[in-house]
Amino acid sequence: MEKKEVKILIAEEQHTKFAAEICTMIEEAARIRGTGIAKRSPEYIEKKIREGKAVVAVDGDSIVGFSYIETWEHKKFVANSGLIVHPEYRGLSLASQIKKKILELSKTLYPDAKVFGITTSNAVLNINFKLGYRPVTFSELTTDPAFWAGCKGCVNYDILERTNHKMCLCTGMIYEHGKKNSANEHIAELHNEIEN
Repeated sequence: MEKKEVKILIAEEQHTKFAAEICTMIEEAARIRGTGIAKRSPEYIEKKIREGKAVVAVDGDSIVGFSYIETWEHKKFVANSGLIVHPEYRGLSLASQIKKKILELSKTLYPDAKVFGITTSNAVLNINFKLGYRPVTFSELTTDPAFWAGCKGCVNYDILERTNHKMCLCTGMIYEHGKKNSANEHIAELHNEIEN
């Protein structure tokens, strides 16, 4: 794939043509990592794009990255999910740019909601810390059964079931409005809390 000029955009109708390719990128990343990334259908991805609840990274007429928004508990919680970057475009900070754009879109569309995510990826954990997310137990996340049903496509779903949705291999994170931390600053804060 010849790299041109990558643009990070709020997805529009013309981007629905990439839905199947986005699903393939997600499935391939899950297979390579051997860890959980919930599968989504092309129809589901198309729906997110049509609703204006997705961000794409495009290079010319090629899809190279993606993420989408889902709401839970009557819009009290907003999840940023499905973050993926094409393997040939990794290491260019695209994941950070996509996460920043999807977070901005989430805050614009749902200013009163708690923005959260779950991930097994160290790279995503670090991006989230820098954006102002903090790790939380699953009890601080949505209790909406439909959210947790979305995890059924993940290879680790049996762990989530066995623990009654209290824990899994994913780390839960909630965005703290107006607060940016590095992972080291957050760990230092936790140590201070423990010592005091």
